Amino acid sequence: MSGYTEREGRESEEDAGGGLGHGTPFEAAADVSLTFARYLADKAWYIAAFLLALALSETALVLALASQGLKPDAASIVYAFVLALFFLLVWLLADYVRQRSYFRELGEALRAGKLEAALQIRSGVTRDQLAVQRLIARQHEAYMDELGRYRRQQELHRHFTHQWVHQMKTPVSVIDLLAQQGGEETEAGDSFASIREEADRLTQGLDLMLYTARLSKFELDMHVRKVRLEELAREVVNRHKRLCIKHGIYPQVEGSAAVETDEKWMAFAIGQLVTNAIKYSAPKPGAKRLHIRIAQEPDGSAILGVRDEGIGIPAHELPRVFDPFFTGENGRIVGESTGMGLYLAKLVCRKLGHAITAESEQGSGTAVTIAFRSRTLHRIEER
Repeated sequence: MSGYTEREGRESEEDAGGGLGHGTPFEAAADVSLTFARYLADKAWYIAAFLLALALSETALVLALASQGLKPDAASIVYAFVLALFFLLVWLLADYVRQRSYFRELGEALRAGKLEAALQIRSGVTRDQLAVQRLIARQHEAYMDELGRYRRQQELHRHFTHQWVHQMKTPVSVIDLLAQQGGEETEAGDSFASIREEADRLTQGLDLMLYTARLSKFELDMHVRKVRLEELAREVVNRHKRLCIKHGIYPQVEGSAAVETDEKWMAFAIGQLVTNAIKYSAPKPGAKRLHIRIAQEPDGSAILGVRDEGIGIPAHELPRVFDPFFTGENGRIVGESTGMGLYLAKLVCRKLGHAITAESEQGSGTAVTIAFRSRTLHRIEER
């Protein structure tokens, strides 16, 4: 099982909302460019009504002359008919030129597919076109007001989440400290060890919530610099050493590499991989290994692979492991599964310009690989 070969995974659902102008079916049906042929087709009923009225007028004139005993001059009738058609054509050309700018702006706005594009339609000339322009402007203003209220509410919720998580971390730290002291001073070491384990779980849950809230402002909380992956991996493993000891898991960090990334966010992403490895290795009896392999490539890129000897992932579920809230069959075995760890890890990697893939064999373990491409700074996605 090769867990360290770079493969392009499926794109997450963040790219689903492509909008107009990005190959959507609506774009093909929304070609509103105004050619003269299309203009004539749109005015077909008006032209037909004019020709019918002209023919009836000519017929009435001929009948009126005939009733007075006068012989109609065919040349004069044809001349009048041609003259009327000429003025009709001149009017159609003038009206086409007058409305062409409006339809050109409308087509550009549809192709742009941006929120502000509709406000660029300013060349309306008919009453209905001007009314539509005013309607679009008012709708845009109402939408922006609603969007502003939503953003303020979201910012308030994010601020409250940060504040709440930080407030909860303090008592959790105190509980952990008291449990550590109590385990050293009394004989109830197992009870205090359980308390510390539960405190660790609370801390991990709070961290997960805090980082999830921070993702909405990722670009403001990012600091890219050169990071030693082996040091970062050992630091992450040390945070989980108590759980590793409890479940008979022996971590090993092998290799070294230096990459350009955000140390805090990558520690969070690697932490999710290590947490998953421990969580899904725990049900298997006996000693298990947690192998973290790091390698530097000649072109300056690097890979970090986390491979466990846990229960593995069924083959039919592997394409969905990076989907949010997906737990699968293993989630029923491990009740603590939230289905968010790998999703958040992939989201962080994508924002930092890294690639993450997963391979697994049911019953043998899982390998997750993060590929740090060369020139990472030029691949960062701020979204």
